[in-house]
Amino acid sequence: MRTLSEIATFLRERLKTTSITQRELGAHAGIARRTLTSVLSGQADYKVTTLMAVLDRLGYELTIVPKGAASGLVASTTPEPTTPAVKTVVQLAREKLEKDTE
Repeated sequence: MRTLSEIATFLRERLKTTSITQRELGAHAGIARRTLTSVLSGQADYKVTTLMAVLDRLGYELTIVPKGAASGLVASTTPEPTTPAVKTVVQLAREKLEKDTE
């Protein structure tokens, strides 16, 4: 996404797939309804923190990638949790304990 209009379209589409209203989204994101209307219209500029708050409440996060890298990302209409590729210290300790008790 490279324009405010494209971002607004994305946000409106995601909002349609949720069970919350614009009013609820604005309240949960901590922004005024007028600000949310401006964000969803794609006609007004807004703070990055506003975008981050709206994305967060819709189940997304803002990620910055090098130019050209975005085309390699797979778009998903429904975000799903994935298994982390890197194990936590706790996971490693549990695995060690399990191995030691065998």
